[in-house]
Amino acid sequence: MTAFLHPFARPAATDFISVVRGQGAAIWDSNGTRYVDGLASLWYCNVGHGRAEVVDAVADQMRQLETYHCFERFTTPVADALAERLVAMAPVPDSRVFLTSGGSEAVDTALKLSRIAHAQAGHPERTVAISRTPSYHGVSYGAMTLTGLPLNRKDFGPGVGDVVQVDKDDLDAVREQLESGRVAAVFAEPVVGAGGVWPPAPGYLQALRALCDEHGAHLVLDEVICGFGRLGSLFAGSHFGVAADITTFAKGVTSGYVPLGGALLAPSVHLPLSADPAFVLRHGYTYSGHSAAAAAALACLDITEREGLAERATKIGARLEPQLRALEADGLVTEVRGLGALWGVSVPDPVATRDRMLAQGVIVRPIAPHALAICPPLVIGDDDLDAIPAAMRAALS
Repeated sequence: MTAFLHPFARPAATDFISVVRGQGAAIWDSNGTRYVDGLASLWYCNVGHGRAEVVDAVADQMRQLETYHCFERFTTPVADALAERLVAMAPVPDSRVFLTSGGSEAVDTALKLSRIAHAQAGHPERTVAISRTPSYHGVSYGAMTLTGLPLNRKDFGPGVGDVVQVDKDDLDAVREQLESGRVAAVFAEPVVGAGGVWPPAPGYLQALRALCDEHGAHLVLDEVICGFGRLGSLFAGSHFGVAADITTFAKGVTSGYVPLGGALLAPSVHLPLSADPAFVLRHGYTYSGHSAAAAAALACLDITEREGLAERATKIGARLEPQLRALEADGLVTEVRGLGALWGVSVPDPVATRDRMLAQGVIVRPIAPHALAICPPLVIGDDDLDAIPAAMRAALS
């Protein structure tokens, strides 16, 4: 056994690929083998590996101030600059942002702030959260409870209370819960990611928005995977023409160079929090607003906008989809689905297929029960992009 207990792995495992270098859409292991990174590490490295601009921004910030906490009376210029940048980009005008260290914290923040915003608005009975199955929202207890993947909850004990799960397409079940008058928020990934890569049914998110408006609940769009260009727009809600009360984000905002996440709060959520000048928001993390992470985010946002990576995601999808559809037409995969630069295919044995693709120098991710996920860096070149379906064809033939 190794000293490092790996996440989402067999604790008894000892055979690992040791990654030592990355550049663009490729990584290299300790044996010198090059791999096409077909999952952007873990759905996050949008701007690609080895971007000196991001490294320099982080180093420059750390030479001046590595970080300082942002509790109570304190702030830093770089955290303020990132917040202003994000709010200027936000799909809902006059938003505010709460910063975290990653996606699970962002989802827990969304759950807590939705509940306390309702309480501050005079509705403390609104504590119920609705989430969908399948879905993935993270691994902290709140995020785990919201996650619609039973294996991710098995044997971890009781989750957070007042969470109800419904089938991802069942609007009637959502409506039934909303009619109780106790629902604080409805959580939905614009495109379900680790739950199998499932785009929404046409009109579904718009209908969810209308139901929340009708019954006074917050709509939370979990854009941890989908945000910052992945679907072809900076925010996934904008892609579907849906404005959320809370938008959670992480991954692509820093492309993983330094961990950072957050929740964008529309006025429907943040105004009740500031209505009482004496109210203290007793929520936050040690590294909320971390200076080096904020510097990394600003640099990655510069790259994302300057290089038109959202537009690039659309082109990736346009090139990748017909090659995946050809695998489907030839009977090698049973289903193809996705949007922009986020795709999934159904195969009988995703782990074995992944392993055969690894042997050809291409990385994708097997996700239960029968899916392979494809989510490359948005800077990927055409040759490396074409290598993904080519390796899949060889692995399945």
